[in-house]
Amino acid sequence: MKTLHKYICFYTLTISLLGLMSGCITEDMPDNDTRGNFEACWRILDEHYCFFQEKHDEYGLDWNEVYQRYSARVTDGMTNEQLFEVLAEMTKELRDGHVNLYANHDVSRYGAWFDDYPLNYYDFMQRTYLGRSEEYKQTSSLQYRILPDNIGYVRCSTFSTMFGDGNLSEIIRQLAGCTGLIVDIRDNGGGQLTAAQKLASVFTNEKLTVGYMCHKTGRGHSDFSSPQAVEVEPFPGLRWQKRVCILTNRHTYSAANAFTMYVKGLPGVTVVGDRTGGGAGMPFSSELPNGWFLRFSACPMYDRNMNCT
Repeated sequence: MKTLHKYICFYTLTISLLGLMSGCITEDMPDNDTRGNFEACWRILDEHYCFFQEKHDEYGLDWNEVYQRYSARVTDGMTNEQLFEVLAEMTKELRDGHVNLYANHDVSRYGAWFDDYPLNYYDFMQRTYLGRSEEYKQTSSLQYRILPDNIGYVRCSTFSTMFGDGNLSEIIRQLAGCTGLIVDIRDNGGGQLTAAQKLASVFTNEKLTVGYMCHKTGRGHSDFSSPQAVEVEPFPGLRWQKRVCILTNRHTYSAANAFTMYVKGLPGVTVVGDRTGGGAGMPFSSELPNGWFLRFSACPMYDRNMNCT
């Protein structure tokens, strides 16, 4: 095999600063041919994916058996489309919404988690809750209004945009007279963990340990660091002191899944809806020899009771 440096560039949570730090891992890579790309895809996941034990316990996943089964389908004369189909099907064996293969012509994704269940969110609901464009307010990526029964409603469709302190303070000020609050994070695909922590900080008056995160320390399936605490500090401005309901569905992923973990169990907070979609393993991105990108869960997160989320 020729040597090719691949870079797995990632973001990991820095607990003390509640920020992000970056790093890289370099390894030897197989040749850029059909067999080499298959071997690279399987090996990257084998050495760095973080939920093998959970998947084995849940439905008996045997990653070595997966290798044997899909390796037999790889031939030298395959087209890019045929190779992509094999690799995509192999990654779907992990049943993980954070595992994607990116090529020029397609992106693989595991959708059975939500495709096989009711959506529990429809476009007309947003019109029902928010009304016409002149009937609700918007700051940053948050839309909000007071419903006719004096309940505050906040729609958070993404955590990709960071909220400013002024944004959140103004929302709380505007909704302060409401008897309760609904925070709707259905169909929120995630974004920045720091944004999820910022929104969660509105609902606590004390510094809290809301979960834990581990990091891979070796190539073995069980090589992880000791759990590191994830903390949420009280918001420095106005904070919500009344009852709040968090609306979720199976499209509630990644940082939105983490937000649910942060606030679940807080006084006055009730989570309403379907199970969230997971995606709590912070994703790494790695490049295959042919230039395709593989994204996968690499750092498992746990709730305050050390349950995997």
